[in-house]
Amino acid sequence: MRRGPGPIENSLAGSIHQNYDLLLQNELHIVGEHLLRVHHCLIAQPGVRLEEVRKAISHPQALGQCARYLRGHGIRPEQVYDTAGSVKLLKASGARDTAAIASRRAAELHGMEVLAEGIEDDPQNYTRFLAIRKEAAAPAEDAKTSIVVALRNQPGALFKAMSVFALRDIDLTKIESRPLQGSPWEYLFYIDFLGAVGDDKARRALDHLGEYATMVRVLGSYPRFRG
Repeated sequence: MRRGPGPIENSLAGSIHQNYDLLLQNELHIVGEHLLRVHHCLIAQPGVRLEEVRKAISHPQALGQCARYLRGHGIRPEQVYDTAGSVKLLKASGARDTAAIASRRAAELHGMEVLAEGIEDDPQNYTRFLAIRKEAAAPAEDAKTSIVVALRNQPGALFKAMSVFALRDIDLTKIESRPLQGSPWEYLFYIDFLGAVGDDKARRALDHLGEYATMVRVLGSYPRFRG
């Protein structure tokens, strides 16, 4: 019954593709989602002034979400493995021409100084997190379902696949393609739709989808986030 959250997409920087790939590669089920408002801070060694900063380190997603701010201040981005980890790396290095992008809490934990707060490029900066576990869940009402589909390489395949949802008035909230590893120029489609996989409409749609797909995998049905 072990369960844990993982970021899957950001409203500014887009999907976190490696996490989509991990969902497919492992026998895990999505059992919930949460949208989190993200505030980014520019963090430096105590006593450092903003004018001294030449480089910012952080996770690629955080750097992407603050790209306009960094360009405007002539700060060069450099990717590291994690946002909070970037503060730890910065403290250990002692560098005074480098800042980290992370939360205020990360700065407080490591005794570092916040030079600027709210540096994300858009105030509507949200990250969608998924709760995952080894066992599937059965949501009661107001559910969302995530699936991944591989389609036959034939004319109109994607149109026909999408029509199985349109014919049943099932609302798609997301569709995104990802390369199919080991098969150049072939793609997987990650799809989110409203409804639970156990609903009659959804079950009929997935059965119909099987006529056009070489693979359909349900990643999970879970309560739709209502913040």
